[in-house]
Amino acid sequence: MPRGDGGALYRKLSTLNPTLEAAPRFHAMSEPDEIIVVAPSEVAGLRLDQALARLFPEYSRSRLKAWVLNGHVTVDRARLRPRDRLAGGEEIRLLPETPPEERVQAQAIPLEIVYEDEAVIVINKPAGLIVHPGAGNPEGTLQNALLHHRPDLATVPRAGIVHRLDKDTSGIMVVAATLPDHTILVRQIAERSVTREYRAVCTGVMTAGGTVDAPIGRHPVDRLRMSVRDNGRPAVTHYRVVRRFRAHTDVRALLETGRTHQIRVHMAHAGYPLVGDRLYGGRLKLPPGATGELTDVLRSFRRQALHAKRLEFRHPRSGDAVSFEAPLPEDHRRLLEVLARDLEANT
Repeated sequence: MPRGDGGALYRKLSTLNPTLEAAPRFHAMSEPDEIIVVAPSEVAGLRLDQALARLFPEYSRSRLKAWVLNGHVTVDRARLRPRDRLAGGEEIRLLPETPPEERVQAQAIPLEIVYEDEAVIVINKPAGLIVHPGAGNPEGTLQNALLHHRPDLATVPRAGIVHRLDKDTSGIMVVAATLPDHTILVRQIAERSVTREYRAVCTGVMTAGGTVDAPIGRHPVDRLRMSVRDNGRPAVTHYRVVRRFRAHTDVRALLETGRTHQIRVHMAHAGYPLVGDRLYGGRLKLPPGATGELTDVLRSFRRQALHAKRLEFRHPRSGDAVSFEAPLPEDHRRLLEVLARDLEANT
């Protein structure tokens, strides 16, 4: 499959995708990895490090600050300090740099590719696959697999991964194939213009759908958990009932924001933790009179019952809205089937 010319893409972005006027403005340049943006009015008055975090959410704040200090960021061709404030309208140049110690090795791991072209790769991630390497998981991740599938992804942050799913969450993900495509997709996510629809099985019978609008932050004691906190980051989840069972509910959830563990935290906060979620759901609860089949299925469901069903975004090259879906995995389908049979057996 032809990949196209990266430098040509920088020059063509403004004509191929006129709908993304709020996205960074790319210019022809000799350094193909350099990103040039004009600081929008929304960052006026912010410190440079704060503005960069808002403009480039795909990079950590610590990494952006290091790049400022090391001269990889200039403002109107001048080097500023992280604490210097912007007025808006400045030309910001960012030259991303991947430290050698963070380079990830390619591994031949099977991928279920739903769609692929020169700009994006859409993947159906299975439960159990970690998205990118971290402490205790240096290999065997989606990022390792992507680098084997397309070695040129080594030039894109995290091999083009622009959003993540938890290890035990299955479903649809989009990966950017080039740095400009990556920046545009990340910007869409930051602008909340990407539709992310999930299916979940919750413990408890919901009377109706609703919205959880509650900020999420790191748990003050257990650093492996997230929690609803007044000083957390804004988080909004919309949920609708698909089907009610005797003691469970099949739910469709739409993310307005994308915080770590958001659906899991919000559903537990609302009183309806996800089936199989040991981190936020507590001990297994069996409904009175549960069939032996349902008891076995609930006890053997060792992950959160959460699946990323549908993803809709604007294609970074054409600007057209595109939508992709991934069917429910076998264990999720079986859980729903057994819940339905249990309902019939007890009515």
